[in-house]
Amino acid sequence: MLRQRSRHGGLQEDYIAARPDVFFTGRDGSLRSNRVLCQLAGQYGVDLFIGSTLQMDADANSSTVTLGRLAGFGGAPNMGHDPRGRRHSSEAWLKLLKDDGPNPNIACGHKLVVQTAETYKKGGEPTIVEALDAIAVGEKSGMPIAPVMIYGDDVTHVVTEEGITYLHAAEGVDERRVALAAVAGVMPIGMCADPSKTAALRRRGIVAYPEDLGMRRGEAKRSLLAARSIDDLVAWSGGLYAPPARFRSW
Repeated sequence: MLRQRSRHGGLQEDYIAARPDVFFTGRDGSLRSNRVLCQLAGQYGVDLFIGSTLQMDADANSSTVTLGRLAGFGGAPNMGHDPRGRRHSSEAWLKLLKDDGPNPNIACGHKLVVQTAETYKKGGEPTIVEALDAIAVGEKSGMPIAPVMIYGDDVTHVVTEEGITYLHAAEGVDERRVALAAVAGVMPIGMCADPSKTAALRRRGIVAYPEDLGMRRGEAKRSLLAARSIDDLVAWSGGLYAPPARFRSW
């Protein structure tokens, strides 16, 4: 049987075999690849995609391709986009319908595409930048276009530690930029945010800080996490999850 390893090296055969409702497994319980069906589901059968990115520009274009690093450029471009050829509707898809065309009977909803990111990385390097590293990487590598993972006009929500911006509700490119800057923190783009414009967007529900959602920042503690340790994950799996030795505390 194939030995399935987590990205940290832990053997997970028993856990995978016990959860065919989560993993694509064969008759022997070993992991199988079903990438084609996953991509089709992402394009036409998923109402919500939540992804994380290493870098985002002021227009919410996202990429995990940064200088010296090419990672994570797998399923996200397919899963995290709004398929214009969609042939079915759903409650979530219809909630983002904008009736601004000449014929209200021919309208289009929008898949929910959420990008999450911390406003800064290790060493205080900003995550939300004016220009993606992917542009320079693409030019240096002779690519016809920059390796953008998810295009900004597909993104409906951006979540950072500062708050949430509902980009789908913003009017026009300029307001989308203002809304994104409002949750960009103390990094350069965030520091350019106009407090009066941010306040107006909060009143309209386009930007929401924790306080707007009835949350208190001071109460955000690790004790609120569902799983507080690797031990909890092992217990929840019924002893099937086998974490790498360096993550064990027993």
